[in-house]
Amino acid sequence: MEDSTVRPEESVAGRSDGALNRAVVAARTAEDNRGRDIVILDMRELTPVFDYFVLASGTSRRQLHAMSEEIDHALEEGLGDRRLGIEGYDESRWILLDYGDVVIHLFEPETRAYYALEQLWGQAKRVPFEPRNGADPSAEGPSRPK
Repeated sequence: MEDSTVRPEESVAGRSDGALNRAVVAARTAEDNRGRDIVILDMRELTPVFDYFVLASGTSRRQLHAMSEEIDHALEEGLGDRRLGIEGYDESRWILLDYGDVVIHLFEPETRAYYALEQLWGQAKRVPFEPRNGADPSAEGPSRPK
């Protein structure tokens, strides 16, 4: 059985690890803004157009806007990268941030299920991404003794 994950330290010859770093920073920033179901897909073996997809879901228009704006800030101010384009911000059902080699998709859950990008690009390897706050998004921290 072929391994369908790629380690963050792996790279394909001729491609920069900078794209992977930007993808991970975008995923962490989405997580910091309560993004859910965050996935990083390694697209390098499937298309020459971009290297990584980052997918995340948000529960409201306000949250999707916050994730989008904070990802922009983290990549532009923190890493010196410039966004090439943005789509869907006004409608806020699916916001796409295009950074050239990294494309970030922020969805409301129904829209994400409808378009099913993880299935459409099912041959893409997944980059391991473990949420810092644990697998349960409702977890608020250690329980207090009673």
